[in-house]
Amino acid sequence: MQLGRIGVWYFTDAMSAQHAATAAKRIEDLGYAALWIPETVGRDPFAHAAWLLANTTRLVLATGIANIYHREPGVTLQAQMTLAEQSGDRFLLGLGVSHKPLVEGVRGLTYGKPVATMRTYLERMAEARYAGPRPDTTPRTVLAALGPHMLALARDAGDGAHPYFSSPAHTRLARQILGPDKWLCVEQKVVMTPDANTARKVARTVAKTYQALPNYRNNWLRMGLTEEDIAGDGSDAFIDATFAWGDASAVRDRIAEHFDAGASHVCIQPIQPGGSIGTPDWNALEALAP
Repeated sequence: MQLGRIGVWYFTDAMSAQHAATAAKRIEDLGYAALWIPETVGRDPFAHAAWLLANTTRLVLATGIANIYHREPGVTLQAQMTLAEQSGDRFLLGLGVSHKPLVEGVRGLTYGKPVATMRTYLERMAEARYAGPRPDTTPRTVLAALGPHMLALARDAGDGAHPYFSSPAHTRLARQILGPDKWLCVEQKVVMTPDANTARKVARTVAKTYQALPNYRNNWLRMGLTEEDIAGDGSDAFIDATFAWGDASAVRDRIAEHFDAGASHVCIQPIQPGGSIGTPDWNALEALAP
């Protein structure tokens, strides 16, 4: 797999299947290397990846992330092998432990210790039987990793890490733990407007969804932010550390910071500066296209 340097991370659940396919093709035509799609309570990411792969020719489809609690390891291996073989190695598996409120509160499952649970899951994937046609090369797997122990597991048992909602400071820490050769695929939220008030207002609306989740809070503290920064609406320091905003030049500078800190791939999440949801900010994607 030739995973380029710049990709796009975006929810497509608000789009029809045809709209999502059209968007994926447009992202491909703009020169982006990959489209990362998440999993919460919407579409199955593997079935949707198959649809988007069938409607593109070069774009890598990556799960950012597929929740390990939603399917047993052998089923995940089947999906990974099938999609990689059918697409000519354009499928990248991103796996994560998700969050306790989703796993227990929504799914009614038991949330285990994150690193130990992920390690066991990967071991069982490696042991699972797969008798279907295999892709020409071994499919890649990256882990949603923020803390040092999960990053170490991504180094030792995967092909790299996919940190979400972090900063260049975290990218630097992640690279130190991963070593020089593993993939470091960093998500970066983008609000492309030079107006600070508008950018931070939109960013705070997006951040609300994540601020109560311990996995993110712990990582923001690890990045040097304080409880006061994270609390309530979030301080300007919190917003500015985790969101890239400004004109295209300013956003490119933030992307460059990630690369300078050791990222191998940055997937931008283009948030509409007007606050609307459901479609990416195409103006930003066109301005930032590789």
